[in-house]
Amino acid sequence: MSTATTGVDLSAKAKEAQAQLDAHVREIIEWHFNPATGCPFWLEFAASKLSWDPRKEIRCYADLRKFPPFEDEWLRGGPVRRWAPKGLAGKPMFVFETGGTTGVPKSRLAMEDFRTDYEMFSETLPEKYFPRGANWLMLGPSGPRRLRLAVEHLCQHRGGICFCVDLDPRWVVKLIRQGHLDELELYKAHVIEQAITVLNAGTTSAVCSPRPSCSNPWRKSSTIAVRASPRPASRASSPAGPSSRPQYTRLQPKNCSAKAST
Repeated sequence: MSTATTGVDLSAKAKEAQAQLDAHVREIIEWHFNPATGCPFWLEFAASKLSWDPRKEIRCYADLRKFPPFEDEWLRGGPVRRWAPKGLAGKPMFVFETGGTTGVPKSRLAMEDFRTDYEMFSETLPEKYFPRGANWLMLGPSGPRRLRLAVEHLCQHRGGICFCVDLDPRWVVKLIRQGHLDELELYKAHVIEQAITVLNAGTTSAVCSPRPSCSNPWRKSSTIAVRASPRPASRASSPAGPSSRPQYTRLQPKNCSAKAST
């Protein structure tokens, strides 16, 4: 669309966005390569691997090309504290790892960033499907992944309680590689059964998404743990007894094709 059509000067917007990006790059470089705030890895890297000062040479996003390629191997093994910025000393640290399908798992150190990421993500969720104050059931990897903590924080940030059922993707990958498909089916049924048990217990007030797609639960690790229910009715407005419990979906591990209750 042209400027005349939209009424917006796109070139000015592009320049503004570029200026903001370049300023952000300078701020990040200053943080990571400043002896007062940077982490041991990058401070040592600049001193031993570079013949120039990043804080002076990196002035915009395009200047990042001056750095050599980042090596995946740097993230394998320890000590993991070499990634802890001095500027965040004293804050609780979390270690998140990859699945390890290509060798030794890669590790990353985090403090608050996963919470910040998911609080921003929260603003994009439609209220229709993710009502505030709703409880969730999260079925997916817990430690050493960040998914469980991140989803749990997202639920809490939106005023709910997150119930969790663990799924171990490393075990799934091992079963597939070794051809133990019968054991894979047993494990699949095991994790789905746990989710059904939690839902049917009546403690979560959470339901599955309408018509969940569960034909291949390993395609997405959070196949079942995706949908929050609206706030349940109060006890005062509902008759007492078992019949007043929410009617939860009973997913069948063999085909997992049942509709979710509304």
